[in-house]
Amino acid sequence: MEWSDIRIFLAVVRGKSLGEAARALGVSHPTVGRRIRVLEAQAEQPLFRRTRDGLVLTDAGDAVLSLAHAMEEAALSMERRLAGNHARLEGILRISSADWFAAYVLAPVLVELGRLHPAVVPEIIASYRLLDLSRREADVAFRIVPFSEPDIVQRRLMTMPYGLYGSAETAHAVRQDPGSVPLILMNSAQAHFPDVGWLLDRFPQSRRAFTSTSRSVQAQMCRRGQGVAVLPRPLAEGVDGLQRIDQFGQPPSRQVWVGYHQDLRHMDRLRALLEIAERLLPQATATEDGVGSARP
Repeated sequence: MEWSDIRIFLAVVRGKSLGEAARALGVSHPTVGRRIRVLEAQAEQPLFRRTRDGLVLTDAGDAVLSLAHAMEEAALSMERRLAGNHARLEGILRISSADWFAAYVLAPVLVELGRLHPAVVPEIIASYRLLDLSRREADVAFRIVPFSEPDIVQRRLMTMPYGLYGSAETAHAVRQDPGSVPLILMNSAQAHFPDVGWLLDRFPQSRRAFTSTSRSVQAQMCRRGQGVAVLPRPLAEGVDGLQRIDQFGQPPSRQVWVGYHQDLRHMDRLRALLEIAERLLPQATATEDGVGSARP
């Protein structure tokens, strides 16, 4: 069996349809169907059956799945090691982070990386979703939660301060009557974040006016007078029209973590990015917390 066919097989398993697999891999729908038929001909039995919920594995397909995962891991490991041994400071460096962190914290780091190493091309993947570094969805990730995956080298990079913000009109209103000002919050999936609890504790009588997974969107709604929000200070201080409100105390800060797969330890363009980040970012530290650990 060829790895390209196994790759398609796994995409169908994950997408539960030929169309989803084709979109994920960037190939045509007929190509996916043809390669699955080739695999089934080699196996001499169907690997998938159709249900109302999409394609699911037959017993034969389920037997192939563990072998396919092993082949995928071997191929990804080879890819990571080849990338990690790339000695020249050139090529794409895929960076995962929240959009606001890339725009208001990493931007000067990326500018300096381009100045020193113009052949390195940073590619920012701005998403709140935690990408899988083992599958090379990104080379390096910046997060406000530690990494729990095995084989990930991680370090605490810096402490991110947060503040309570509103427009000038909102800031005036909240000083006069705190309960009259609505709240801008993370959505329900991030309701456990410390700043959400802090804000709800300080304003128990206030209604929720807006929620979003994006801090940048929250900042814009805040600027337009839709309520108060707890925002990372670098983001809020980069948005015109926001005022920090200190009379209710300071929201909890967060640790920023950076992580990458251990196979990329020797990728020079990655190490160059981290060295610049440690030099330019306030409170940045080079303390490495090891592989797969998550020390507080």
